[in-house]
Amino acid sequence: MDKNHANSRQRARTWQYPRHKHFEEQLRQAAKEWFAARQYAVHPRYAFCLAEWADWHKNIIVPEVAAYIENIRDERANAGQGFPLHDYIHHGLSSQSLLFNLVGPLITSNDLDPLRQAVRSSGLTWPGLSRQCTFEYEDRAVFNEDSGQPTSVDLVIGEPETAGSLFVECKLKETGFGGCSVFGGGDCDGDNPVGDFSRCYLHHIGRSYWTLLQKHGFLKGLVTTDSTCIMANHYQFFRVALLALEKGGTFVLLSDERSPTFSCQGPAGERGLMPLLIRYVPERLRARVGRMSIQGVVRAIEASGRHQWIGEFKAKYGIV
Repeated sequence: MDKNHANSRQRARTWQYPRHKHFEEQLRQAAKEWFAARQYAVHPRYAFCLAEWADWHKNIIVPEVAAYIENIRDERANAGQGFPLHDYIHHGLSSQSLLFNLVGPLITSNDLDPLRQAVRSSGLTWPGLSRQCTFEYEDRAVFNEDSGQPTSVDLVIGEPETAGSLFVECKLKETGFGGCSVFGGGDCDGDNPVGDFSRCYLHHIGRSYWTLLQKHGFLKGLVTTDSTCIMANHYQFFRVALLALEKGGTFVLLSDERSPTFSCQGPAGERGLMPLLIRYVPERLRARVGRMSIQGVVRAIEASGRHQWIGEFKAKYGIV
């Protein structure tokens, strides 16, 4: 049938960009099969999710990694610090558990060389001689987050307080960066407050997001031309990017090559949230906002020949 006369369902099959729902279906099937092969109890309706949150350690491939995470939680709790395990860490598609599964074994075996190779292959700079990795890093002072859950980044490679560290945010099935809860809760119209910060509730209660955007030059460019607040839908991107910049580091998105959400290729070239949002970053800072793929890290680990668990990782996440 001529495309001009096709109905919407027929035309949908001719779309030349990947669809997120197909990617998520792959992930769900792989998780379902992985849990079933181990006879783990799963959610009665969702076989790609473990039955209970307390079962999260069964979502971790290498047992030593689960023990490592537990030890970190205990150490931080004793020091009066947080280490948030996500509400859905027991979900087979949890990005937090994926990061634990991918980087955790490198940490516990004291072998970060594959990660270093993946970082360099992505055009990023490894942070000096540091061999430190920190999961779930936060610093309430940066944004004056004196209450509630502060801005947290999934992984810092290097010393968090030393210039040159990599602040890594991991995404798997997510369909975007987290949005602003004030806007999502219906307490904000989403209008751009660039000309008057006092219109932003978060600025009113003392958060320094807008003042830091101003400090780093974001408010001299594309941000000023939008009628809509850039934080409304992409709140997390700007918070983590600013955290990295304030610490003298680089913000890095770690995501799956199969997901069209953050980057994909099509007839009009690359599209996705990362090429979109990088346009809002001042040109002089764009070298400090980077990307790395989960598959790139997998390839580097395989090439090392030292980590047999990587086959289990590929099976768990349906990576061919």
